[in-house]
Amino acid sequence: MSNDVRSHLVGLLLGAEEDWPRAFEAILKMVGPLKAGGTTHTLETERVRIHPFDLTDDVRHEMVIDRLAYWYYHPREWLKKAALMNDTYLLNSPFTFQAMEKHSAYCAMLRLGMKIPKTVLVPYKNPVDNVRWAYTSAKYNDPFDLDAIADQVGYPLYMKPFDGGGWRGVSRVDDRESLHRSYDESGNMLMHLQATIDYDHFARALSIGPETMVMDFRPGEPMHSRYAVTHNFLSQQAGWETETVSKVVNAFFGWEFNSCEMLVRGDDVHPIDYANACPDVAVTSLHYYFPWAMTALVRWSAYCLVTGRKSFIGVRSPRAYFDIADDPDRSYLEKMQAYRALADQEFDSEHYWQWCEDNLSHLPERVLEWVASPAFDTLLADTVRATYPQHEHEQFMAHFRGLTGLWVKDQQSLRGAR
Repeated sequence: MSNDVRSHLVGLLLGAEEDWPRAFEAILKMVGPLKAGGTTHTLETERVRIHPFDLTDDVRHEMVIDRLAYWYYHPREWLKKAALMNDTYLLNSPFTFQAMEKHSAYCAMLRLGMKIPKTVLVPYKNPVDNVRWAYTSAKYNDPFDLDAIADQVGYPLYMKPFDGGGWRGVSRVDDRESLHRSYDESGNMLMHLQATIDYDHFARALSIGPETMVMDFRPGEPMHSRYAVTHNFLSQQAGWETETVSKVVNAFFGWEFNSCEMLVRGDDVHPIDYANACPDVAVTSLHYYFPWAMTALVRWSAYCLVTGRKSFIGVRSPRAYFDIADDPDRSYLEKMQAYRALADQEFDSEHYWQWCEDNLSHLPERVLEWVASPAFDTLLADTVRATYPQHEHEQFMAHFRGLTGLWVKDQQSLRGAR
């Protein structure tokens, strides 16, 4: 029987990052040729270059992992062309992230009955740059009492852009003085006022395809200390629900590489931010969780390419979710369980894990060996030197070596216990 060979090219569309692309490239090489039926599949990577393009130009990349197009519009339009004209698989899709910013995401999850804190959208502080503004605002804009709205939301509250990212324009508002200061500083950004929740834990979940890691996040700490290495920090119910929220958000919008932030009080989970076109995967912030993130990204990429999974342009029909949301006979937990089932179906979860067991069972051990090797230490050292001033290099090398070394020890213990 003939054995065809098919090569798949993964494009990396990058900004200033070097750490995770190097890790992804190294781990993808560990995948090796994969056989499916009568075909042998090989996977390679290439960093995408930016240049003028004809709309009919061929695109060699079968998949693109995008970390740039959320702010750089030229490559964003190239991604759209690649998906529409060449059927390129996109992680993540600019169609959904551009259309479904944080405001739309809040609305959709409120529609599903999730516990989103009270949120109010207020008009611009400064006029938009449009000659028609003065007439329209004078004729149709109702006056409003910002203080009264803030009183209804309740102090302390947060003011943040409706389409923000990377904590841009986010401010904590404790009283009327800080309310007006933050609103004045917002300029022509369109802002939400959002209630705070007294929480026990700030959970951040990173979801890549069917895989999700829920982490104990401390937003007040410096970036290198925000992700605490804390296991079982949530109750069993809250842990399940935080994972479910992240999976359901991604399945609902067609996002495959996204992070979700939630405030957790007891068993109650309150999602507050979950539309991140460029989720944090830096080794200098994820540290302990970095090897998992890179392994998951490689696994999902390989699965999509080898199995011929097709990406969906735009948002899936929400009707199946809305039908569940509108069912008066289902409890909140029953609705969340039904949403989770839809999400698992969307990401082929059962088939995915079986495929990984059949084809990539060697990968975790290879990644463990690599993270414990001098090659990974070189990547870590290069990243520290590029990120921190020289007098802090020794401090941060010790910090990150300790955390990634802890991951190595934990993984070795887990394998020894099997």
